[in-house]
Amino acid sequence: MTDPGFLQLGALVAAALLVGVSKTAVSGVGAISVALFAAVLPAKQSTGALLPLLLVGDVLAVSTYRRHADWSALLRLLPSVAMGVLLGAVFVARVDDAVMRRTIGVLMLTIVGHHLWQRRRIRTTNAAPGAPEAGAFANRGALTSGAPGASDAPSTSAQHGRALFFGLVAGFATMVANAGGPAMSLYLLSVGFSMLGFLGTAAWFFLIVNLVKLPFSVGLGLIDADAMVLDAVLVLAVPIGAFFGRAAVRRIDQALFERLVLASTALAGVNLLR
Repeated sequence: MTDPGFLQLGALVAAALLVGVSKTAVSGVGAISVALFAAVLPAKQSTGALLPLLLVGDVLAVSTYRRHADWSALLRLLPSVAMGVLLGAVFVARVDDAVMRRTIGVLMLTIVGHHLWQRRRIRTTNAAPGAPEAGAFANRGALTSGAPGASDAPSTSAQHGRALFFGLVAGFATMVANAGGPAMSLYLLSVGFSMLGFLGTAAWFFLIVNLVKLPFSVGLGLIDADAMVLDAVLVLAVPIGAFFGRAAVRRIDQALFERLVLASTALAGVNLLR
């Protein structure tokens, strides 16, 4: 791993700060951390260097939002996520940096497009005469609620199909480039979680998944001594970012929260296509 210059190190510090913010406030900005690391370091090295910082952020997020997790949603996701992680490990072992980076960019943009299409379809349905109000954030006022309201819950088959799709994408993307955040974020948005339910469920999800990824990353050579030295320089930025994230989370409007997730995911995806 080459030593980063002053500007590059500044970009990595900003990325570490955003890790803390993403774990405690706006999950989608974590995709920007992935993009910054990939811009400064080769794709495979960036994946290994970022993972320990993400684990630090996961511990901070769980300590803050652990009571707001929806374990039924987590249990629906974990089997397909495990399959995605295994597929991602095989993919990492076989492709070069450019293919890895562009694949993740395509995945991010595809997920954003899918979510925007879903929102448009829901709005069209709701516009019909007599249609009940629904949508990803129909329970916008329930900031402290952990899960969507019963009236907004999709059918069981739809829940399992959605969990299978997003779980596979999240598992694959998180193993390849620590980029499972967009898929997980959009899954939670699509099933109608409030902000704290979103953050609590995502906190436990990524702590579990990143711990599972750790031996794979070491075995594939993604985490080495150079990566750990770099992380020692950057690690204090993560709790600083988490502090600002916790201070901001209750001041973020729910609709603005959703737009920030979508916009940051799309920008990061475009950047990774370069």
